[in-house]
Formats: sequence, C-alpha cells, structure tokens
Amino acid sequence: MSAPNTRQLVAGMVGGGPGADIGKTHRYAMRLDGHYDLRAGIFGRDPGSSREIAAGLGIPEDRNYADIRDMARAEAAREDGLDLVVVATPNDSHFTIARTFLEKGISVVCEKPLTQDSATAAELVRIAGENNAILAVPHCYSAYAMVRQAARMVRNGELGSIRFVDVEHASGWAATALEELDHKQAKWRTDPDVAGFPSVVGDLGTHAFHLLRYITGLEAERLSGRLQTFVPNRRVFDNATVELELTGNVPARVWASMAATGHNHGLRIRVYGEKGSLEWQHEDPHHLKVQDLAGAATILTHGLSTLHDDASRLTRVGLGHPEGFLEAFANFYSDLAEVLRARRDSTPLPERELSFPTGIDGLIGVQFVEAVAASHHDDSAWKVPAFALEKSVPEQSALKQSAPEQSALKKAVA
Repeated sequence: MSAPNTRQLVAGMVGGGPGADIGKTHRYAMRLDGHYDLRAGIFGRDPGSSREIAAGLGIPEDRNYADIRDMARAEAAREDGLDLVVVATPNDSHFTIARTFLEKGISVVCEKPLTQDSATAAELVRIAGENNAILAVPHCYSAYAMVRQAARMVRNGELGSIRFVDVEHASGWAATALEELDHKQAKWRTDPDVAGFPSVVGDLGTHAFHLLRYITGLEAERLSGRLQTFVPNRRVFDNATVELELTGNVPARVWASMAATGHNHGLRIRVYGEKGSLEWQHEDPHHLKVQDLAGAATILTHGLSTLHDDASRLTRVGLGHPEGFLEAFANFYSDLAEVLRARRDSTPLPERELSFPTGIDGLIGVQFVEAVAASHHDDSAWKVPAFALEKSVPEQSALKQSAPEQSALKKAVA
C-alpha cells in the first residue's frame, strides 16, 4: 500500500473531445505536477470518436465508457475508482453530468458557468455536501502567482481602503459571425439553448467577476447591467457592461465581450485604493504593476524573492522564466489535489485562505448572470443579486466546503 499523500489521484473526464481545446488544457494541467492519472472517460457524443481518443490517451478499454450513468456506477464500485471527474462539455449538459457523479460521492471539476440557472447550481452544491464530495469550478486565472500576490496585497491592506475596481474580459474571438462558418465553439456558444441568451456573461463575465471577488475579497451588493449584440443576426448577447456596488459602497465596473474587435484574450483588472493601485493583465501574467500616490510604478515579477508566500509557493522555475496559462491551470489542480489527498487519506487539511474556487463560487457566478439579465430586461435597473440578499456569503475556502455549501444552498433556495 502507498504511503499517505503519495499515490496518484485517479481522474476521469466527460467531454474534451475533438475540437475542444479546453479538454486538452485540463489534461495537460493534470499531468504537469504528477498528481493525477487519467484512467476513465467519455470523450464526446460519438462513441467511435470517444473510443479512439480514449485509446490514444491510454485509457483501459474497460474504463472507456459510453454512458455517464454506467461510468459513475462502475467507478464508484471499484476499489481503484475515480477520485475526481472533469466535466468539460457545453453548458446545457453540466448539471446532469455533475449530479450523476456527485451522487456517487465522486468529486467534480465542472467548467463554468456551473449550470444554466441558480436553482440547479444550488442543487449541485447541496448534493456535493450531502455526499462528502468536492465540487470545484476552474476559474483558473485566480491560480496565477501574480493574482495571488495581488489578492494578498489587497487583503493585507497594502493599498489601503479600496475605492474603485475595474475588470474586463474583452475578447475579439467572435467579432465576426464565426457560427455561420461551421466553427464548432462559436456554434454552441452562440446557441441560446446551449449557452443561454446572455452567453457572454456566463462565458467571459463570470471569469471577470470571480477575479474581482478573488482579489478584493469584496462581494457585489447590487448591480446594473446592459447587454448588446454587436454581430448582426447573432442569437445571443455578445457584449455586456455592468456597474456594481461592492461591499462598503465600493464602486466597480465589469466589461465582458466576445466581439471586442482586435483584442486577443483581453482579461485585465485594476484595483484602486487610498494608498495606491495595482494592475494585472492576462497577456502579461508574470508581472504585477503597483503604483503609489505619487504615480511611481513598481513592477513585481513572478519569481521575486520578496513576494508573499501565496505567490511564491506557485513558482516552478526561477526569476526571469515566465510561466503561463497551463501552469496556472496546474496550480488549480495542485491546490485541489492537496485537499483530495488529505480527505482520502484522513490527514490534516491544508490551511489556506487563498485556494481554488468551489461550487459556492460557481453558484455565485450563475446568480451574477441572472442578476445581469434581470437588470437588462428592466432597462438596466439596479438589482440585488441573490447572494447579496443572503447578507452573509459563506467562506470560499475549499477546506470548509461541506457545511458552508449546505448552508449556502438553504439560503439560496429559501
């Protein structure tokens, strides 16, 4: 028998088949630190294609499944069954797939948005808690070292009281009608039945909103949203601007777009405090720009010996060697692996304030989408999101997941 915290975790995947780059990203990230062994899966709706991909990934034939219920049932019964399954499918299937595995006590990483409505998102949170399973959502931008540095600086008061937060995820990837050219990703992301009509908010806006919450530790008390469709004949909204009031009456803005012409990825956050400000951009992720009251700028770099431990512990290579998207994804999976192993082996859980996003974050993201849509429908009237109505958002720490998530469910559906 392997010693505690040494045996690899057994992972499975549903989705991530042909043309699904996110599936490859999850697989690369799980491999990077050697924590996971991918041993089971269903890699698309077409059985032949799924079997071919599974064989190429070295999945044993008896764990190359065709049905999620069969997969969940068989894996739950195995002594070497799954510790974790990744759901990397389009939005409309998240709930059914995640629920099937959580009900068997198998932990789940589910792509965002968690589900298509807050009732089903809250249901997943409840099921995870009742079955002692972890539900995690890969808002992996929060796993960049310099994002952790920014969060620690803000939470330590190094910027003073926060005055304004500006975050945008403004990409130009769909600035033209790609969906009319048989572009697989564009077709489902612009299908309101699959992605929801406020597609851009669920797809990109939830990332921006989570980054805001993660760095500042503040929650949205109310918001006013406006949605637009820039590309003619598109059936979903492809641009969103949201004004927010955060905890303590701090104003903020979120801009999400898939039609920001000429932009590449377009994720950026700026936080302004009474003593200084900071800025982080995804396209230059190993730098964090900090400015003081006089405007003097300091550029903090990934790998500096003076960074907070929250950032330094995520550094793999030395100063001057930039790390990127796959490493951030791997950081998410490493944080998750620590908790999965500790729970599996009955060893002490790691004690960290800054860790991976849980089902609570996924639920709050769905509630954010709903509040933006409701505000737009009411001519951008101010709306109070469901999580703000609860008055007290449970702690986001994955280490205290079960009880807080059950508590959050009761509040969410009350």
